Amino acid sequence: MHIEELLREKKRVIVQKWFDLTIETYPEATRNFLKTPAEQSANPVAETIYSALHGLFNVIINKETTETGVGSYLDNVIRIRAIQDFTPTQAVGFIFGLKDVIREELRNNIRRHGMYEELMEVESGIDRMAAAAFDIYMQCREKIYDLRANEVRNWTYRILKHSNMLREHEGEGI
Repeated sequence: MHIEELLREKKRVIVQKWFDLTIETYPEATRNFLKTPAEQSANPVAETIYSALHGLFNVIINKETTETGVGSYLDNVIRIRAIQDFTPTQAVGFIFGLKDVIREELRNNIRRHGMYEELMEVESGIDRMAAAAFDIYMQCREKIYDLRANEVRNWTYRILKHSNMLREHEGEGI
């Protein structure tokens, strides 16, 4: 038996526990909201997170590379976390929770069948996923910064124009 087979067998349980761990990273009020039934119409954020984790788990068990498999799944979750008050570590840290869940769920089988090398392979895939998540997070944060900077620039321009200060200094290169 290989670790991928065990992961497929325990997929539903592992993804649910990973989802629960991920939800625990949110503040209490948000956590309570996200724990409500994850129906698309009732709770699209929870549904997005759960679907992304499900997709990311499939990437891991199918041994897809970071470039081919994780981008869109990670993007969905990281975009949500990038606009919230998470530090970079907190924003991508949920990915490492998968390691804990896998170890917990497969502990006995890993010991019994000596699957330590296979576990290390799976964990390396999770590490690569976290690195890709960090890149996505930084791109999102840069975009947010650019949007805010443009907003401040436009706001300043409107104020100057409204106060007629812009017209007075137009010839001066402002």
